[in-house]
Parts: sequence; structure tokens; C-alpha cells
Amino acid sequence: MTKTPAPAFVRASSISSLPVTSRFNPTVLLIIYALLLALALGLGSAYLALKGDPPFGGVRIGPWQTWPKLGSPEADPYMRAIVAYGGDVPLATGEGLAVTARTDNEGRELDSGCSYRIGAVMPAARIWTLTLYDRDGRLPASGSARSSFTSSEIVRNTDNLFFLNLSRDLSAGNWLQLPPSGSFSLVLRLYDMAGAGGANLKAEDLPTIERLGCGS
Repeated sequence: MTKTPAPAFVRASSISSLPVTSRFNPTVLLIIYALLLALALGLGSAYLALKGDPPFGGVRIGPWQTWPKLGSPEADPYMRAIVAYGGDVPLATGEGLAVTARTDNEGRELDSGCSYRIGAVMPAARIWTLTLYDRDGRLPASGSARSSFTSSEIVRNTDNLFFLNLSRDLSAGNWLQLPPSGSFSLVLRLYDMAGAGGANLKAEDLPTIERLGCGS
């Protein structure tokens, strides 16, 4: 019985039908794309979270908002990360309370193109400060060289009430100059407060933020 000799060559059509392990697999591309997308989304969401306000634990009181646990041992990981990223030193429990406003009493975003009046009451505290920040959270450059008022500096009327004017143009009385453009925020810090550290604060206890008008 004679054996059939093996062919000396293989047809080209047979080679093309064989699996080629070195050929690029599209599944690998999809896996790499998914990993890169997940990494970008993760880093991006973390950056946005660190740049904003703490997502949990906030309490809104009229136009003002506060995070009572921000400076306490009970602060959540988001609060701790935001504080570490910004380099801020929040008021500890018992020291006082900080409240932030980014809208007026009507819920409209604070805009440097408008003018505002703040007053006329303040919660009972040994000392308070009211500070203006630009949209990037920095103290704005001001021709008046002032970006805040304290309880010892504010000028009051005969009824022991005060009003604070915010505008880009010079205004009489207690005045803070707004940034040239963009949004801004206000931070009111109340030190050594009476009672349970502001736990019972109501909207009527805090100063109102009234928009007077906006420029063209």
C-alpha cells in the first residue's frame, strides 16, 4: 500500500483560512476604550466634586446654605476631601457657623452686573464677618481695598439695624465693590453663637439679600 506524498506547498486560499494570532482583535480596542473612558469619568467627576459644595449634609435657610458637620469629626469623606483640596479651615463645632449664599431671596444667581442690599438683622453672635468672593472662590480685586465687613466695622442706624450695599459702582454707607463680571458668593461666619451653634436658625434670623436692579 503506497502512501500519498505530502504536498510540497500550501495553497494561498488555505493560508487565508488559517487563524492568525498576530491579527489585531477589535475586542482589545473596546476594552482599552472602556478603561480610558472609565478613568476619565472617574477623574472628571472627582474633580467636579472637589470644586463644588459638599453633596451631602447641607441645610438651606432662605438664600443661605450651611454644612453644620463640615468642621466636625462626623464630616463625611466628601467634606474632608473638599476641605483638603481647597486648603480651607472650617469652623469647628462650638467655634461657630459659616453660611454661604449664591442666590438672592428670590432664588436668582448673584450677578456682578446687578446691585444688592443686605440686611437688616443678624443672628446673635459674639463676632461675625461677611466676605465677598468671586466665581472662582477668590477675594476679588477692589478699588476700595475691601472685600468684607465685620460686626465691629459695620455702621448701624438709630434702630441698631444695618444695611450693606453691593454694586460695581461706588455707593454710600456700608459698601462692597462687586467683581467686574460674573457670578459671586457671600460667606457669613458667625463666631461664638448663642444657643446650639445655629441648629435652630430660621430664614428670618439671617440677613436678606435683595436685588435692587441690573445694568444693561
